[in-house]
Amino acid sequence: MIIMPSNKERSKRSRSWSRRTIRSNFRNGIRRLRLRNMPLRYQLMLLFLLFAIVPSVGLGLLVNWTVERVVERQVEGHTMQLIGKVNEALNSKMENLQNMTYLIAFDPDIDAFMHEKTPSDDDAGIATMKNKNTNAETEQNRLYGIKQTLQGFTTLYPEIAGIVLVNASGDYISNEMYPRAEQSLIQENWYQKASANPGIFMVLGQPKERNLTTHVRYKDDEIVSVARSITDEASGRVRGVIMIDLKLRSVSQAARNVTLGKSGYVMVTDAEGQSVYKPEHPLIEHIPTDWFPSGESGTFTAETEGEALLFMYQSSTFTGWRTVGVFPARESITEVRQIQFYVVSFVFVVCLFGLSASSWFSRSIAQPIFRLMSYMRRAETGNLSAGRWSDRADEIGMLGDSFNRMLAQIRQLISLNELRERQKRDAEMRSLQEHIKPHFLYNTLDTIHWMARKEGADDVSGMVGALSRLFRIGLSKGQDYIPLHSELEHITSYLQIQQTRYRDRLQYTLNIPEELRDLFVLKLLLQPLVENAIYHGIKGRRGPGHIRMEAKTEHGRLLLIVEDDGAGMSTERLAEMEHLLKAPLESLEASSPGMTGKSYGMLNVQARLRLSFGEGYGIMLESREGEGTCVTIIHPLIRELPPAKQLDKGERQESE
Repeated sequence: MIIMPSNKERSKRSRSWSRRTIRSNFRNGIRRLRLRNMPLRYQLMLLFLLFAIVPSVGLGLLVNWTVERVVERQVEGHTMQLIGKVNEALNSKMENLQNMTYLIAFDPDIDAFMHEKTPSDDDAGIATMKNKNTNAETEQNRLYGIKQTLQGFTTLYPEIAGIVLVNASGDYISNEMYPRAEQSLIQENWYQKASANPGIFMVLGQPKERNLTTHVRYKDDEIVSVARSITDEASGRVRGVIMIDLKLRSVSQAARNVTLGKSGYVMVTDAEGQSVYKPEHPLIEHIPTDWFPSGESGTFTAETEGEALLFMYQSSTFTGWRTVGVFPARESITEVRQIQFYVVSFVFVVCLFGLSASSWFSRSIAQPIFRLMSYMRRAETGNLSAGRWSDRADEIGMLGDSFNRMLAQIRQLISLNELRERQKRDAEMRSLQEHIKPHFLYNTLDTIHWMARKEGADDVSGMVGALSRLFRIGLSKGQDYIPLHSELEHITSYLQIQQTRYRDRLQYTLNIPEELRDLFVLKLLLQPLVENAIYHGIKGRRGPGHIRMEAKTEHGRLLLIVEDDGAGMSTERLAEMEHLLKAPLESLEASSPGMTGKSYGMLNVQARLRLSFGEGYGIMLESREGEGTCVTIIHPLIRELPPAKQLDKGERQESE
């Protein structure tokens, strides 16, 4: 019985197959969209467009950024100049008021009024006697003269709203100002502030709830008060205070005519952030003190009521006020909009031109490359015949010519490779044959050694035996590392041969601990150094000489020391040798025939140590002329060789 799938199952399978198909097509589409999977023509078009658009966009961004910075600096510099001029004008007005307080204080009648004695200066009885003895007419004349003086200042400076003089007794003199209530003026806040800073000119700002008013009835926000205390030169005590009310319009005149942009303005605030002057419709009513950065001048941006405002300020050390420029931040970028339009237009034109040029360039470059691809596919099949190219003289034509030359060289190299393979096999055969010669040499020396012993020639037998061991250990079947005891056997054989020549003139001592004899070292390290010690040390002195060889470990390294008591080296020769040992390979390549005989062996040892173990290992040289030379080989501790450098058992036994 055949069970047919239901419509629901068929629909489910169909949807599943559709989803898989969509995913597969999407992945294939993404793969084709990758730059490396596109045809070369399209890649070149994209690259040409990229090289045209990216510099243009980068140039536009750079110009936009530069213009914004330049405009910002110009606006900031211009605004700061205007703010500075307003600040200077306000400081000038306050300096005039300060000078006015000095002129008022220098008046003799005012000075006498300020220095009238009070009950606190003398006892009450003396004060009573004074009041009784005062000439009423003289006092009235003096009072009239003081008021005339004050009236002269207010007439000369119409921006002054009023001047009041208050002495330490609470008495006051003023043409325009009088107390609101019967209360001593020395209890006023402004009087206390001025008294607390003797002789210092103070800008008090706009008054608040003070017990003074004027005949004109100026409001508190229409005047600005300044004050300075008068002190006794002898005792330094405060004798009274001069206070001047300045009309606010004189302050506003300095800032009213300054405009920043279209809607910006200049306002003046005191040290607490309260507005001393602001226009009728300000963008912000009050600037919090914590908005201002530290410093006497600066710039900051803040947002208020959804609009970003730019603030530039400059503080006055004389008045303590801040002159602040306020204007919308958007007004500083109006000039930039037009430049941005030109930049966008430039980028559009460049992109349009780049699209046309990239299509033509990509087609002219890709077509011969496609032809080259066809020739390469033909070469892959083994057909190395040259292809036909047009007479193009550009890089594409040169590439075609190079491809043809490459095919010719490949054919030549195939023939050459076949020849070299034959030569390599012949060289390997000759190398195998050459290995027989060294073994034949020291086997022949062994035969001579035993024949000499049989004939009773013990000196010849010993010398030939030492020479045989010398050759055998020196060859070591091509190994670069040998045990230390084999190296010692090698140098002992060498010294035995030398003793046969020099006899009693040459003595040597070996001081090698047993635990170090199984360490591995580079072969033929000691023989060149001992040879130098004999030919350039022992041979150059009178009488017998002695060579001492020692091995020890220090700081995880093996030290092999060869020391002689021969002729030694001069300071110049020692410095020359140390210089050569710093770069042994270069010294060997540049060595002269005269130098080779004296230092070739030592440079050879130094070069092999540096090449094998690095800059931290090598030869350390000490010598004194007439006393001898000490050569120390710094060698790593090698207890076991890596598999690639190990001696097999037969080789080790043979070396032993």
